[in-house]
Amino acid sequence: MTSACPGAGGLRGNITISEKICPVCGREIEIFSCEPCAACECGFIAYNDRQSCIKWCAYARECVGEKIYQKFMKAEEM
Repeated sequence: MTSACPGAGGLRGNITISEKICPVCGREIEIFSCEPCAACECGFIAYNDRQSCIKWCAYARECVGEKIYQKFMKAEEM
């Protein structure tokens, strides 16, 4: 059992690297926990699953609603 959520490491300042395989060309894509996305050499964009999509998605406000969006963004400022 862990004492903290493993997905919150990047939010606490513990930067990690995760790797994904590009579905287009099969190359390895490295994504730092503090980055919302990373580009493969072929141009495919892989998004960071460890960050909330609210941080990087252009449609987050519409998707989750104004109240949740504002609550999340305010918490991020602290």
